Amino acid sequence: MFEEAQYFAPIAAHDDGSVVVELAASHPGFADPVYRARRNAIAGLAVNHRRGTPIPAAEYTEQEHEIWTLVTRELAVKHAKFATAEYLVGAERLGLPETRIPQLEEVSRLLEPLTGFRYLPAAGLVPLRDFYGVLADGYFHSTQYIRHHSVPFYTPEPDVIHEVIGHANALAHDRYAALYRLAGAAARRVESEEALEFVSKIFWFTLEFGVMREGAELKAYGAGILSSYGEIEEFRGMSIRPLDIRDMGTTDYDITKYQDVLFRAESLQHLEDVVGGFWETCDDESIAKLLADA
Repeated sequence: MFEEAQYFAPIAAHDDGSVVVELAASHPGFADPVYRARRNAIAGLAVNHRRGTPIPAAEYTEQEHEIWTLVTRELAVKHAKFATAEYLVGAERLGLPETRIPQLEEVSRLLEPLTGFRYLPAAGLVPLRDFYGVLADGYFHSTQYIRHHSVPFYTPEPDVIHEVIGHANALAHDRYAALYRLAGAAARRVESEEALEFVSKIFWFTLEFGVMREGAELKAYGAGILSSYGEIEEFRGMSIRPLDIRDMGTTDYDITKYQDVLFRAESLQHLEDVVGGFWETCDDESIAKLLADA
């Protein structure tokens, strides 16, 4: 789960070219100067990157590779039980390394032949319109850092485990990738900030925290659930609502705890019809009407 104060730590770029990630005192890596220096260096890679050029490699320690190995192994067991069939197909197609953290350029090379998606490095928070808009072009903004070794199953901010294990496996499946593109097109089409927030909430309750009926069971396809060691065990006990655009777009959420309200699609086709159909056609006027009727 993500702690609000640390949902993307602020980044400060100085005149001398240095980049500093401003970790809060509550962050597990706050008192670790080695980790903080590496976070600053990794953030600098993203700040200085230009789209269309190779993503510079981040330097990871053996300890950090061990975190990836541990979490990957444990999540794979949970995915076999809780993830949708299409997500598992995407994971098999992508074939992420299990014993080391992949570089984002490597993830792009694996992903692009499958669905056309590539990754872009993010130093920290990306403005909503930029983050969602580039999805229409087949790009996904991703952090490169990994959580602190003291708490391998917890991160106070989205890290490379969330961005790659959570999202890239979904992006490796054609039908999920198409939904990401539709979300990006919708974010570009709308003009008001209110409409953009509405579009982003639909994304949050689906591609980040979406659940789906699969036979007699409830499975997860949202990256936020499938990258969380703890939340993946708890989501079936939350308040599960039917998939509804107005309800999702007007429901507030708290990023400081597990999501206690989730929305259930009856199938991937149902998700495509309801959510994909909304993203494909929505505009400021239609969203304003939904908000007025709420």
